[in-house]
Amino acid sequence: MAAKSGAFRAVREEKSKRSVASARPAEASAASLDRLVHERTRLAIVSALAVNPSLTFKELKQLLRATDGNLSVHARKLEDAGYIACMKSFAGRLPKTEYRLTATGRRALEKYLDHMEALIRATREG
Repeated sequence: MAAKSGAFRAVREEKSKRSVASARPAEASAASLDRLVHERTRLAIVSALAVNPSLTFKELKQLLRATDGNLSVHARKLEDAGYIACMKSFAGRLPKTEYRLTATGRRALEKYLDHMEALIRATREG
């Protein structure tokens, strides 16, 4: 009985090792996503700026249906990373904040999209 139990355990451990080994590339790929871009609001900001030369804070806020505080925090993180540029000016006496995607931000978005496409392909093939 002990021999059967030991053999069963060895087979189960081998299957477990194989499933973990086959899962590792996908897990490693998913883990290496750009977390800065991956967050929903930041991905939306970068995506919107990728298809528009620039957008004002007000335009982004309306487009994303975000609060002032939420948009401001996420835009600041992207700006600190060099993914977007922020230009502040005045239209008369009213402040105007305008954002544009930088070359670094465009490369980060393209890399992120390529990475997601590879994960999707791997999942569909698996």
